[in-house]
Amino acid sequence: MRPSLIPPPVWMLIVGVAMWELDRRWPLVTVISAPWNRMGWCVMVVAFIAPFAAISQFGHAGTTVNPHQPEQTSALVTGGIYAWTRNPMYLGLTIVLIGWAMRLGALTAFVGPVLFLLLIERVQILPEERVLRARFGREYEDYCARVNRWLGRRRITAEARSPPPSSP
Repeated sequence: MRPSLIPPPVWMLIVGVAMWELDRRWPLVTVISAPWNRMGWCVMVVAFIAPFAAISQFGHAGTTVNPHQPEQTSALVTGGIYAWTRNPMYLGLTIVLIGWAMRLGALTAFVGPVLFLLLIERVQILPEERVLRARFGREYEDYCARVNRWLGRRRITAEARSPPPSSP
């Protein structure tokens, strides 16, 4: 399966417009009212830190940021922001949608970030991961064992770090 032909930021915009429509037509319950819903703007601004860091790291590594051509990846970036999330660009887009849901304020809007997360994982992340596994093999598997797909590092037990004992 190839990644989606629709770029991830366009998926985010589509979901954002759908959230706005849901909020306008069927605002179930207002969970964040004015003036507190303005904090959503702050969340949206902060959301761009991770993607900009990721793009910068890709540039320094000399590898592609094009989500439509993961097979052109020339380096596996595992440091910096990538030590904490395997998908900082998609995480940033998801956080933008969380900020937008906060700004809209209605409970129905919070369905958007969840749907985006599920959608982008299916149409973009899983196909990219298949390419990276094929291209980088064990190095990518080790990276996946250390870092979660969305956020956080995994605990690596002493057994996993040390090689198995040799037999006499």
